[in-house]
Amino acid sequence: MSLWRTKSIEASLADSHEKGHSLKRTLGTWDLMIMGVAVAVGAGIFSVGAKAAGSYAGPSVTLGFLLAAITCALAIMCYAEFASAVPVAGSAYTFTYATLGELLAWIIGWDLILEMLTAGAVIAKYWGIYLSKVFELANWDVPATISVFGLQVSWGAFVIVAIFTALLVLGTKLSARVASVFTILKVAIVLFVIVVGAFYIKPENYTPFIPEAVPSTGGDGDVWMQSLFSFMTGAHPAQYGIFGLLAGASLVFFAFIGFDVVATSAEEVKNPQKTLPRGIFAGLAIVTVLYLGVSLVLTGMVPYTVLADDPNASLATAFIAVGAGWAAQVISVGILVGLTTVIMVLLLGLSRVLFAMSRDGLLPRSLSVTSAKRGTPARIQIIAGTAVALIAGFTDVGVLEEMINIGTLSAFVLVSIAVIVLRKKRPDLKRAFSVPFSPYLPILSAVLCFWLMLNLTTLTWVRFAVWLAIGLAVYFAYGRRRSVVGIEAKRVYDATLREEAIAEEEAIRRP
Repeated sequence: MSLWRTKSIEASLADSHEKGHSLKRTLGTWDLMIMGVAVAVGAGIFSVGAKAAGSYAGPSVTLGFLLAAITCALAIMCYAEFASAVPVAGSAYTFTYATLGELLAWIIGWDLILEMLTAGAVIAKYWGIYLSKVFELANWDVPATISVFGLQVSWGAFVIVAIFTALLVLGTKLSARVASVFTILKVAIVLFVIVVGAFYIKPENYTPFIPEAVPSTGGDGDVWMQSLFSFMTGAHPAQYGIFGLLAGASLVFFAFIGFDVVATSAEEVKNPQKTLPRGIFAGLAIVTVLYLGVSLVLTGMVPYTVLADDPNASLATAFIAVGAGWAAQVISVGILVGLTTVIMVLLLGLSRVLFAMSRDGLLPRSLSVTSAKRGTPARIQIIAGTAVALIAGFTDVGVLEEMINIGTLSAFVLVSIAVIVLRKKRPDLKRAFSVPFSPYLPILSAVLCFWLMLNLTTLTWVRFAVWLAIGLAVYFAYGRRRSVVGIEAKRVYDATLREEAIAEEEAIRRP
């Protein structure tokens, strides 16, 4: 059977009402807006911007954030059009299945699993680390890890993942309420950082705004750590300059991941045609303003060279450098609070993608069974939480950080293309939101996202290729044969052959 078989929009909508395999619609615009802010305002705003400024872009990191925000906004427009037309679980996976075919849908679903699984593990690990730092501020000697059978285990990661896994099993609405409290608190902390930091800004720190490009330390030996674009063009690894700005934009894009996760909850949204676009765009607007404010304050407080000298640079680095160590303590608490809700939304998104893929038969359908009382996929939520906790608790997740970006960007590229395909295939489909200036903006979105992918390191691309190879092996060994769409297509095909055979026999018997 064809690798490019598609699942009709009508079939996807019908699945959302399948007894025992459907989700309860409980979320409103406020819930979605909070969810977007909750997943985006985390470690990225406190640490990634400092790393991008020090190692890649200098003061122009603000432009990097703006470029990343524009790229994200273009892609999110495509998500919003799809989600308003096909309000079911699965996000980019579901949208791709309806337009580009099952093989690409599997690939993008596999990419989304990579994004959310690695992101959840990375954030959970850092949550445990920052929890120990908060304990230090209170003069409590509580280690970040404990020894279990000779292995060092990050116990904090296990605790936070277990708590939110339990909340998500109990109900999405309950989890959203908890997230609202934490999100409001961490936005208040970010505003505090911006206001206090503004008093320490020195205009001369913004000069040069785009530092002159210089060879990166390590020279040709850093071939695996240079961007794929530099590797393909034969350019020597370099820092700063225009390419440094673009590399910085690729890095800070990490701070915008999560808005695609919001789209995975489409099947749990009340009046999704209007609620989804409003909630997603409101969340993105709030996050963008916060990021631009933080990046301007950060690079105005200290020269970017101060950030470059610290391999673990963060907002705290800048405040300590200007003698405001007390503010660094507030930032440590803010990071802990910020990471908390990020973990919850990523666990939600991961389970919903797995839920959609299992309901379609590409993964075992038994995983997509939902609770009759709470309408949540408890089995798959517990499995997802366990996988995230094990990776975060037992491994060094530092190598996974860029894998999050490439998983997100690859999904953005395919969704941008899929919007154009859906316009051609189903012009009759009712859309509560449509991307303006189509197909030009979707094409621009795909190009920008792919360009940011090219600015990720060569090693990240190699790891990405290995992940895709594993995914394809799983698909051809299991998913392709168990696909609900494939089984139905084969049934129809076999029935057609039988009818044709019967017709031939009758024709032969006629005198």
